[in-house]
Amino acid sequence: METEIINKVSSSELISIDLESSYPENERVIFDIKPLLFQELMLREKDFREYVKTHDWSIYFNKYIAITCSTDAIVPTWAYMLIMIKIQPFAKIAVFGDADFLEKCIWQSILQSMDLRIYTDAKVVIKGCSKKQVPVFAYTELTRLLRPLASSIMFGEPCSTVPLFKKQKN
Repeated sequence: METEIINKVSSSELISIDLESSYPENERVIFDIKPLLFQELMLREKDFREYVKTHDWSIYFNKYIAITCSTDAIVPTWAYMLIMIKIQPFAKIAVFGDADFLEKCIWQSILQSMDLRIYTDAKVVIKGCSKKQVPVFAYTELTRLLRPLASSIMFGEPCSTVPLFKKQKN
């Protein structure tokens, strides 16, 4: 007597979201103002403005940029603003902050561009294993955005999930 093998995972109502498939490959760049400072301590306006004027900002085309200063220096706010004015037309995303903050902003942008309404009343599995470095922020933010929509949220693989949330039935 032969029994047919049924793949219950593929026939289930689960919808899987793989954040790795949204991972942006664009280069990440830390634009550190430190080398532009006099003795790495303070900004000299004339020298700084000359650098800003002559620098080739197009090298940042389609890159993710974090503008920062890695030393405890006297840097006026307008200096960061001037760098932003020059970088922004070329960068995919430009922010003031460190690499971690940049990554959060990148993922925030990706998640905001997703049409999550398709997950309304759905049983969602957020895929967990990935070869690329998807930050915890992306998983928690996606969960926050899905919670009001999905009927249930799980983490892992469709064949082995960790239940996280289930809507209460009225």
